[in-house]
Amino acid sequence: MPFGIVNLIAVLLGLLVAITIHEFSHALVARQLGDPTAERMGRLSLNPLVHLDPLGTLMMVITALTGFGIGWGKPTPVSPWNLRPGRRLGMALVAAGGPISNFLLALILSAILRLVPIWPGVLASVVSGVALLNLSLAAFNLLPLPMLDGFHILMGLITSIRARWAYSLSYQLERLEPQGSMLLLILILAGYVFRFNLLTMLTFPIFRLLVRVVGMG
Repeated sequence: MPFGIVNLIAVLLGLLVAITIHEFSHALVARQLGDPTAERMGRLSLNPLVHLDPLGTLMMVITALTGFGIGWGKPTPVSPWNLRPGRRLGMALVAAGGPISNFLLALILSAILRLVPIWPGVLASVVSGVALLNLSLAAFNLLPLPMLDGFHILMGLITSIRARWAYSLSYQLERLEPQGSMLLLILILAGYVFRFNLLTMLTFPIFRLLVRVVGMG
């Protein structure tokens, strides 16, 4: 089997697994914190089909074929006011569930690769690719940008601080939140137009750290 096909399979499988476990974990943490919204809508499931977004899935295929781009799943529905720790802290915990689950899956796959002494070359490449894509998704989502999990984690941390500067900063960030999708789109397009991929530059240090932690680099 040519390496190009192996790489394509690894990318597609990695994205499918990463997005599924990511969105499932958001739903699971939300339910544990008192919000059954995602569960009622059938999103507390490891069935990839309930988490796939048509356009996001198409972008996953394009990413796999070209090596560039970004794929995504359906956002997990959460009613913040149902969360027991409070709206912002609860959303921070729900948001953290996604990247943490991707990291833990990569950690498990990395351990399996080390513990099993002999692997067929193709299978080892696919498993390694799935692990690395989970780490890539975790690193990307940890960026503190609106629309990403890192933003909700940051907001949860800031709002837990009882100080005037923290209140003022959280207010300003909250006003920025509705512009998140546009900001993210601009950053992605800027990487193509100006050949200066700021998102990659911001994500890579986090990704490199996670790779070292799981023992793959």
